[in-house]
Amino acid sequence: MANISEDQWQQGEQDGYRWQVRASEYGGEQQRWLVVESAQRLQSDNKAISQKIEKADKVVKKEWQKLCGQNFACEADALTEAQLWPKTLTYHQLSQVEVQTIPYYAKGGRPKQGATPLGFHYRLTGQLSLDSSCLEAASKRAGRFILATNVLDSQVLSPDQMLAEYKAQQNTERGFRFLKDPFFFASALFLKNPQRIMALMMIMVVSLLVYTLAQRRLRQALALAHQTIPNQKGKPTAIPTLLWVFQSFLFIRWLEIDGIQTIVNLTSKHKHILSFLGSSCQRYYFVS
Repeated sequence: MANISEDQWQQGEQDGYRWQVRASEYGGEQQRWLVVESAQRLQSDNKAISQKIEKADKVVKKEWQKLCGQNFACEADALTEAQLWPKTLTYHQLSQVEVQTIPYYAKGGRPKQGATPLGFHYRLTGQLSLDSSCLEAASKRAGRFILATNVLDSQVLSPDQMLAEYKAQQNTERGFRFLKDPFFFASALFLKNPQRIMALMMIMVVSLLVYTLAQRRLRQALALAHQTIPNQKGKPTAIPTLLWVFQSFLFIRWLEIDGIQTIVNLTSKHKHILSFLGSSCQRYYFVS
């Protein structure tokens, strides 16, 4: 991606995107690659790169200072370390490397004039700086990603359609985030055969459908009424997640004493939320 030509970009139908098409082969299969650059992603990637460089700069300078204070037994050992250490660098380069010969004596402190040293230590010196070629390569990769397809005919699947299909996947992927949430304990389920796994997947997909529809209905009702409900931090939001609604209703209980039924822990906040969920939900909480 760092070597693509800047004069071959084509503006996409969606604002903030441009692309280039490349022919490629992977695993013996002819493919069409769409190199996409997102203006929004470019901005965030450049910010992230700047933060990484700033962090790396502090660490690398500290490590180099420590290495320069290290005594080596011979000049060859010092030069070997000077060749190996730069391989760990990502954004920096080492130049003007030299080895200093430092004598040491039997007694500490300032030696007497004409005193013979017991031996010599060897220390590194050099200039540490940012590597402009690495920075340029990182900058060219920023904001870019590749979409690959084996549909070679652009009349069947155009570049803009590829991008639209890719972005549409995010809606589904966001829905499955709950599988990683400890609240659902999905990682604690163990099944012995493929049939049970398939059955569980079916239940989860249907549950996700119900979850998504309920969340969509709640958000639409809030938008229609120009209303909000409090989020986890108590701040008003018009786009709440249904997971948060589930959690806020977690401690509501149905209580029956001497034949008298009541709902406990149902606050005005819960009633406000229920007013946007419709009668099918309200009937479980509003006991006459």
